[in-house]
Amino acid sequence: MLNQRLKERAEDWLVEATIDDIQQALEKEEVTSKELVLMYFHRISQYDQDGVKINSVMEINPDALHIAEALDRERKTKGRRGPLHGIPILLKDNIDTNDKLHTSAGSLALKNHHAASDSLVAKQLRHAGAVILGKANMTEWANFMTDNMPNGYSSRGGQVINPYGPGELDVGGSSSGSGASVAANLVTAAIGTETSGSILSPASSNSVVGIKPTVGLVGRTGIIPISHSQDTAGPLTRTVKDAAMVLSAIAGIDEEDPVTKKNPQPSVDYVSFLESKGLDGMTIGIAKEPYFEHLNEEEMELMEHALSILKEHGAYIVDDVKLPSQEENWDINTLIYEFKNGINAYLQQTEPHIEIKSLKDLIEFNDSHSDLMLKYGQTMLTKSEETSGTLIEPDYLNSLQKDLYLSQDRGVNAVMDEHELDAILFPNNVGAGIPAKAGYPSISVPGGYTNKGKPLGITFTAGAFEEGKLLKIGYAFEQASKLRKPPKLD
Repeated sequence: MLNQRLKERAEDWLVEATIDDIQQALEKEEVTSKELVLMYFHRISQYDQDGVKINSVMEINPDALHIAEALDRERKTKGRRGPLHGIPILLKDNIDTNDKLHTSAGSLALKNHHAASDSLVAKQLRHAGAVILGKANMTEWANFMTDNMPNGYSSRGGQVINPYGPGELDVGGSSSGSGASVAANLVTAAIGTETSGSILSPASSNSVVGIKPTVGLVGRTGIIPISHSQDTAGPLTRTVKDAAMVLSAIAGIDEEDPVTKKNPQPSVDYVSFLESKGLDGMTIGIAKEPYFEHLNEEEMELMEHALSILKEHGAYIVDDVKLPSQEENWDINTLIYEFKNGINAYLQQTEPHIEIKSLKDLIEFNDSHSDLMLKYGQTMLTKSEETSGTLIEPDYLNSLQKDLYLSQDRGVNAVMDEHELDAILFPNNVGAGIPAKAGYPSISVPGGYTNKGKPLGITFTAGAFEEGKLLKIGYAFEQASKLRKPPKLD
């Protein structure tokens, strides 16, 4: 980077800069949004393409600099719109943007697809004044293509690498690029999507904050689907406050997504829930068995340290709570049946030059380009194609009602009511499955590192539309622990 001032700021001040830090610098005219974009371009060129090659950014928005300049002018003439004014954000590559960016779900099958309109998430970010910097790499088809695809791999984008352990550590899926890019300070914030663990997993693996909202808090129009019962979008950031700001911007009513109309408070400033002493008086249940069995001895020590912080700052700990349904023989029939219905509807709305108009077409495309497309197979796609796509099968209807009953009435609701809990704590994302089926929210925050630098995530789960409570708990834990450290990229 020839501009030495920006180069130095990109390699010093920008690293770990929060949205508040950036806004303060913008208001003082110490930096502009245009310069901010240029600094992130520098970091992407340094760390996402050469050397470490995190491979987290799929595509750069060719209009990003112009958008930033326009927002700089607006700031001077009209003032800022809010906390996201001029802030660069990456969107996962399954989220539609009506611009020069593609939306491909990581698949070469959709490499030439441009969305005809913005997703609701993109619309609301633009309205808030954010700069859509580009698209983030991801696990192809949001990790619903096959049984054995590595987290972070896509035919279009290649393999995303964990910045904390290149070649050694799992990067988490399927919002892998969103998590890794934020962890490596290649962007201020990113948007991921989750059906079951796909925000919480990269958050914990890359030592960032991830919020998986209640299904219905964030509109899904314009997001390539897996399951209308479980899909949601949410923020990945380096701090809880940044996550609260982004969540406030993307939450709301989606006229084309009926689930959002059950949200009792569609417009909320989630920053208002943040309190440094927010753990005081909170009752948190620790879901040890079978979830802590996934931890090694060193990770167990980190968890015990996290629990001691919670206790020291006023939380009441209920040890070893059990969800009544946690040992049930769960299946993924709901996802298998809903995927065909959802993906066919999405593909039928793509541009005329996109020949893939159905799941059947996609499978045939993959078969005919097997050297590029089928490195790990497509078992999940073929299983879904075997369904009718009309959602009338007894296996689907029975699994759907079973999922809801066991995850809500006999799952999260039951254990929270029994112990009068404010939240349930899980390590990393291993407890994501039951809250995902329930459609309930979770937040993952950094919980420390092993001696080899492997991150550990602390995940809190609560009831429907209790994001404010989770943010209060997550923020207080973050402020008390100060555990996050940036990865060493040089």
